[in-house]
Amino acid sequence: MMNKFLIFFFSLNILTQCQSQTINKMDDFKPRIQKSDSEWLEKLGPERFRILRQKGTEYPGSGEYDKNFKKGTYSCAGCGNKLFTSESKFDAHCGWPSFDKEIIPGAITEIRDFSAGMIRTEILCTQCGGHLGHVFDDGPTETKLRYCVNSLSMSFEER
Repeated sequence: MMNKFLIFFFSLNILTQCQSQTINKMDDFKPRIQKSDSEWLEKLGPERFRILRQKGTEYPGSGEYDKNFKKGTYSCAGCGNKLFTSESKFDAHCGWPSFDKEIIPGAITEIRDFSAGMIRTEILCTQCGGHLGHVFDDGPTETKLRYCVNSLSMSFEER
């Protein structure tokens, strides 16, 4: 019994260390760009505001970038922060654009999300705090990650 407890304890400790980049509470995250809701609404328009600032989501398969496989860079629609490249994009058949890694470490902030009766990891733009979507550990590539992102939270610049 003690061996099972020790194995569980050490496994939990390793998982906790591996996810040290994840912030547990939104209160602990301070984006560099700060604006009022009215300023964000004016800049983004109602649909982008709903997703980026109110943590909304698009209907699966409805986003502009789900089936976009042109070469280029995906940036935050709120502030222009570069998030992903087309090289990290793959078709996850989930209805949202999916990527296996951020463009550079630190471009995205991860926060524990306990909403909707689930435990997930929300992803936010580190610069402006805009809600991008969620990251899951079921990706098919070597990173094993699937950043599942709303098209309206991004802009795309073709190369």
